[in-house]
Amino acid sequence: MKKYKRYSAGFKEQALVKVYSRGNNQSIQSVTDELNINLTTLKTWMKQSEQDVNKPAPPKSKRPEDWSPEERLAALQQTYGLLGEDLNTWCRERGVFAHQLEQWKTDFCSQGDSGNPHEEARALRALKVEKQSLERELLRKDKALAEAAALLVLQKKFRALLGGEVE
Repeated sequence: MKKYKRYSAGFKEQALVKVYSRGNNQSIQSVTDELNINLTTLKTWMKQSEQDVNKPAPPKSKRPEDWSPEERLAALQQTYGLLGEDLNTWCRERGVFAHQLEQWKTDFCSQGDSGNPHEEARALRALKVEKQSLERELLRKDKALAEAAALLVLQKKFRALLGGEVE
């Protein structure tokens, strides 16, 4: 039985760096001789590293319930034009169901609504009553200010009539 030599991940990485950074004057065979490894082994590592680079990043293993509102909105934007099998493929890749996307859409659309129209009407009425009360108070204070100004003017005129100094 043939024993296979195991190499650490760090050694593999250093070997690949050495192969990819070699100049035109050095062959792959010379790198394998220098590192004392088999040519087939190095070529297998090179093939695996190329596949790793071309492979898309693994999807997040986050549950759909844990997605932030920003991530949910991005998902809705990405799936806006998708239908049928395309939508199902997108959902499978990200671990989401189509019905969850629909729920997220209704949640985003209904965020502006507080839910109970009776409470909204009651709150609106209370705001209108408060506005009217503040307007009445402002009008009363304006009248009082005008009356005080008129009294000051009359007081000055009265002093002037009596021969006092006018300021």
